[in-house]
Amino acid sequence: MTTRWETDVLIVGAGPVGMTLAIDLAQRGVDVTLVETRAADEPPIGRSNVVSARSMEAFRRLGIVRAVREAGLPADYPHDVAIRTTATGLELARVKIPCRAERYTAKDAFDSFWPTPEPPHRCNQIFLEPVLRAAVAATPGLHILNRLRVEGVEHGKEDVRVIAVDLDNGGTRALSARYVVGCDGARSQVRKAIGAVLDGDAAVLQAQTTVIRAPDLLAMMPGPAWAIDCVKPSHRGLVFAVDGRERWIVHKFVSPDAELPTDREAAVRGVLGVPPTFSFQILVCDDWIGRRMVADRFRDKRVFLCGDAAHIWIPFGAYGMNAGIADAGGLAWMLAGVITGWAEPALLDAYEIERKPITEQVSRHAMAIAATWERRYGAIPESIEQPGPEGDAARARVGAQAAGIMGSGTGSVGLNFGYFYEGSPIIAYDGEAAPTYTLTEVVQTTVPGCRTPHLWLRDGRSLYDAHGPGFALLRFDPSVDVSGLVAAAERRGVPIKALDVEADEATALFPQKLVLSRPDRHVAWRGDAAPADPLALIDRLRGAPRNGLS
Repeated sequence: MTTRWETDVLIVGAGPVGMTLAIDLAQRGVDVTLVETRAADEPPIGRSNVVSARSMEAFRRLGIVRAVREAGLPADYPHDVAIRTTATGLELARVKIPCRAERYTAKDAFDSFWPTPEPPHRCNQIFLEPVLRAAVAATPGLHILNRLRVEGVEHGKEDVRVIAVDLDNGGTRALSARYVVGCDGARSQVRKAIGAVLDGDAAVLQAQTTVIRAPDLLAMMPGPAWAIDCVKPSHRGLVFAVDGRERWIVHKFVSPDAELPTDREAAVRGVLGVPPTFSFQILVCDDWIGRRMVADRFRDKRVFLCGDAAHIWIPFGAYGMNAGIADAGGLAWMLAGVITGWAEPALLDAYEIERKPITEQVSRHAMAIAATWERRYGAIPESIEQPGPEGDAARARVGAQAAGIMGSGTGSVGLNFGYFYEGSPIIAYDGEAAPTYTLTEVVQTTVPGCRTPHLWLRDGRSLYDAHGPGFALLRFDPSVDVSGLVAAAERRGVPIKALDVEADEATALFPQKLVLSRPDRHVAWRGDAAPADPLALIDRLRGAPRNGLS
């Protein structure tokens, strides 16, 4: 039996990326349907363990950041990264990260001074997804169809037709949407359907990932930590605390040309540093290869790719799932603009033009962490656990080196805030180049294409909270006339909010008197006076450029 379903946007894949995109679109007045192969209550593997600052900013905008912040580890459980010989072995160093209860008040952590209202959050995907599912269920205009597998995607003149199989009864569903977005992961059926091909770098490492339940493990450790970098030469790995009590993720790493251990339980025990008698329950097994692969295109007509469907790489630097959430934030406002009528279809051309190069910018930073991490292990001596001066020296050297690498990975301020859009048809560039950024260094700037600088207003609000969901025309000199620019936006139906900014840091961060910030908090235009032809600027921003605008 075939049943039919029609919607504005059909999103394939109800993981964090797909659900974030769906909530964002629905809040912008778009009818959205999610399809997912898993049952409604089926948990994910839970490989992702960090919600980045940019993702937390997105959740703040969507009104769910408090629920996300309260999910995961207990409020007082430290989010530190410990470097040890094994999970229960000698501790060589520790990277301090505030626990959830101190996240907004801590002043001495390396990320306490990041330019954001929302610091990162250490939370496993198994806790994040229920928060997003609850938001999906509470959002009008949003539907989710579970236990469906997409098997065919066909372009129509004004829509996309999708055939899906009901995994419970074998029936088929014919779904029709104005647009389809593949958020269905590294093995994306949507990507295959549009003929997009992954290409990129060879494998950097292999990982044998095991999720375990081990209630007795915490008591055997030198102290609690969110992540434990295990540096014993024979057992290289990472251990993550999932719930702060009994559930753990154990990553066993080997080089690309080596064989993964055949005895998984023994491998887990080796990374943990526990005896053969130690009892634990294996919950999930997931073996994977760390590589950097990017699709040759992110779009085919009315079909788009987001997240792992478009790019996969080692999620070091917390830029795996979070890269997909950033894709969703970039695509949502564009799709909503076209569907609700204020934007031209050409606006959608900017999605791939903007987001695809970002995978080149940030994924290479993430891969550099992995490569550095991989090279480091060749220098770990067997004396790492040996008592006495030789062992002390080895532990001090390796601990300092490992803490530096892990600190760079967890303190990746550049990955969060440094990336910028070049060559976009919907940004009014003015000739100034965007500043370079590194993994751990970034400069806030109003150069068009860069992230709109964040600051705290004198009334205590975040600029991003005052910004609103549409465009924001930020004015730093009340004497500048912006009425023509606002009228031009209103004439085209473009959602815009004129905002007089009063903040102590405004002069240093915003040297121009006017900055036009996009819905995704990237600078679209700046100047000391409104443009001579404001309608031309507005038309460019909505995908209908006019001649004469520089």
